[in-house]
Amino acid sequence: MNLRDKLRGLLVRLYAHRVEGHLDHAQVPKHIGVIMDGNRRWAKASGSSAVHGHRAGAEKIEEFLGWCSETEVEVVTLWLLSTDNFERPQEELVPLLGIIEDVVRALGADGRWRVRHAGNRDLLPAQMQTALKEAEDATAHVDGIVVNVAIGYGGRQEIADAVRSMLLDAHDKGVPMLRLAETVDIDMIGRHLYTGDQPDPDLVIRTSGEQRLSGFMLWQTAHSEYYFCEVFWPAFRKVDFLRALRDYAARHRRYGG
Repeated sequence: MNLRDKLRGLLVRLYAHRVEGHLDHAQVPKHIGVIMDGNRRWAKASGSSAVHGHRAGAEKIEEFLGWCSETEVEVVTLWLLSTDNFERPQEELVPLLGIIEDVVRALGADGRWRVRHAGNRDLLPAQMQTALKEAEDATAHVDGIVVNVAIGYGGRQEIADAVRSMLLDAHDKGVPMLRLAETVDIDMIGRHLYTGDQPDPDLVIRTSGEQRLSGFMLWQTAHSEYYFCEVFWPAFRKVDFLRALRDYAARHRRYGG
């Protein structure tokens, strides 16, 4: 590392410390959703393979959760694999699934997080399903940040699964279809979402400069604030995280008012 890089790193750390010092912890979001975008573009820019980019993105997760633990964040939802990702070439998808499985096992073994799966488990390979169950069981007692790993996740798929779950639940209880139709409401559907027992995201962060949700938590983010960051996910820094929190705290949340 040359002198200019050292000075730049020092200035960034000093700036991050200043931003953190002015952060109002009373205004920190309780639930943060993260669209971790840009792994492949980061790798391409550095002359590396897509697999290397995915590994670098996976390594960023523990650091990010550490930043969250320093604040009042209670729930983090990490979008690791969308239903659309299954359309990727096998030479990229197979290593990606292995990397994600390693992430799940590492989170389960860490001891600081309570791991929950958000997604359609039936779409996933048996080995991934086993890793998710083991991580959930191993961390069920942990009194730390709830980390939702959105794997095999799609926003429309989630709503379809929620409606299906609601209908099956009514059937099991012997509720006539007409009576169900008369009583169904937003709260009833919400309870059957993957995150039905959790607060909706207050803040959604998307890296890489893309300014769209791409189907992420379509139902839950109706009143969320969004923060779009230009940096690719593997290069996401604590100062970027703090800027997102500062930006969130500065907004007036009106809920459509």
